[in-house]
Amino acid sequence: MTGLAQTFPYRLIATDLDGTLLRRDETISARTRDALIAAQAAGAEHIVATGRSVAWTRHILDDLGYRGLAVCGQGAQLYHAGEHRLLTSVTLDRALARSVVERLEAELGPLALAANRDGLDGNVAMDERFRSAVGSGFTGRADAPFPDHAPDRGELFAEPIIKMYLQRPGMSDDELAAAAAAVAGTAVGIVVSGLGLVEMLPLGLTKATGLSLAARRLGVTAAETIAFGDMPNDIAMLRWAAHGVAMAGAHPDVKAAADEVTADHDEDGIALVIERLLRPRSPGDGG
Repeated sequence: MTGLAQTFPYRLIATDLDGTLLRRDETISARTRDALIAAQAAGAEHIVATGRSVAWTRHILDDLGYRGLAVCGQGAQLYHAGEHRLLTSVTLDRALARSVVERLEAELGPLALAANRDGLDGNVAMDERFRSAVGSGFTGRADAPFPDHAPDRGELFAEPIIKMYLQRPGMSDDELAAAAAAVAGTAVGIVVSGLGLVEMLPLGLTKATGLSLAARRLGVTAAETIAFGDMPNDIAMLRWAAHGVAMAGAHPDVKAAADEVTADHDEDGIALVIERLLRPRSPGDGG
């Protein structure tokens, strides 16, 4: 289409990372990269919105050459990748978190816990019951037996945290999340973010919260946004955006909440949608 410029119907493209923008080997395909570049050339901004904390995200963004804003930690952290700077951060009240954990264990039985610390270098502290989930970024102890004795959890609450991870042997992620939400009530938020990853968050915090903050900084509204995701922690973001897209391998609840379903993250699902939405425009066209 020589001599024709391209237009894009949205000013903001929000993409989850794992299971959405990144392939299984944690790379972006050349086709998806080219589609995002074309959309940006047509006037759209691209923003990453991930459940990963900044500490577990920034190396990926650096490797990708990403320089813009990133919503991290389920919306708790707004990070400027180009400046390597944490712009905003929301923490989970530790006393409240401990109280909720006690209530959960009284109702559901022993839990395994991990706490995601705040800050650019905030690591994850795990109790001895916690087991790593495949592809989650946690290391070690994937198959060790679940200890019967109560673990010492002082380290988990020693520093400010943005969220907690919950595990309960014998319960699926969806079962644990539903049971925990029922017990916790309106004290905290509970969400499934990946395989083996049930998270406790500050009440009301979602990717949509962080994305709305980022959008305001960019001068963009929800009505001008298209969002892509695959797990229940993406649902609020897909509903916030004018158009929500679920990946082919997405959780059933995500597909139900989305406006459309695209191909798998290993099959250029994002690129397929962007390429369809990019439309040629002659230099003399108005608007």
